Amino acid sequence: APGLDRSRMTRIAKRIADLAVAVAIGLVALPAAIITALAIKFDSRGPVLYSQDRVGLDGRIFRLYKFRSMRDGAENPTGAVYARHDDPRVTRVGRLIRKLRFDEIPQLFNVLCGNMSLVGPRPERPEFVGEFRNTLPLYDYRHSVRPGLTGWAQVCYPYGAGVSDANEKLCYDLYYIKNHSLMFDLQIMLQTVKVVLFSRGSR
Repeated sequence: APGLDRSRMTRIAKRIADLAVAVAIGLVALPAAIITALAIKFDSRGPVLYSQDRVGLDGRIFRLYKFRSMRDGAENPTGAVYARHDDPRVTRVGRLIRKLRFDEIPQLFNVLCGNMSLVGPRPERPEFVGEFRNTLPLYDYRHSVRPGLTGWAQVCYPYGAGVSDANEKLCYDLYYIKNHSLMFDLQIMLQTVKVVLFSRGSR
């Protein structure tokens, strides 16, 4: 369908807005980030930050950064698996920072580097993307824009685990890609604040 492309000026305006808002949020979130880092260090062994490969714009792989909320090496025995309710791999501090979404703060660095936008489809792990590409038509259209720290699918649909949930979220992602604007981004960011305040969707 037409409408999946955006003008160069629209992309530039979105990038400028991303940089400005990411810097502002980063300054406000700095005290919370310092407290989170100290709490992780005292609570469990391992690094404060955790990074994963994710699929971004045009299908390129990048490293996504988060505050570590699981035990160090939690996925070594199993490989990539979905998070679940009362996940035994999550630490005490990890459970709290996931509810508050403080584990996402380091992704502001990804926004500043240009790997991500503040708003867009959630970046998935390459292991899952390979599965979804073979199952879900149009899935690669998600990679026609930068992935986001938050997005239309994230605020409208609960945490998903599996092909069925990925298909539902894809509908929201394609709607966003076709209709996105700075005003739509602002609406999503305001709804994200509500989601965080009521701890919806965290695992």
